[in-house]
Amino acid sequence: MSVRRWIAVLWSGFLLACGLEMMVFGLVDPADLRWGGEGLGTSRQTVYALSFFAFWAASAVAGALAVHLATSPPDEEMP
Repeated sequence: MSVRRWIAVLWSGFLLACGLEMMVFGLVDPADLRWGGEGLGTSRQTVYALSFFAFWAASAVAGALAVHLATSPPDEEMP
């Protein structure tokens, strides 16, 4: 993929991650999250940051896959 397509994928993934972050943490307080019956033991900012990067990575992978599937191969590679 070209640099321009990578930038488009990463930028759209960033914007989607921002929206997901606002929607999820508008409903869920990170201080109330439990794992195995106990609190996570991390600050709210840590949960916000880790979840943002997870959202960004997931949306960037989905965007890259969509671009890859939508891009047709060059003419010389077609059978």
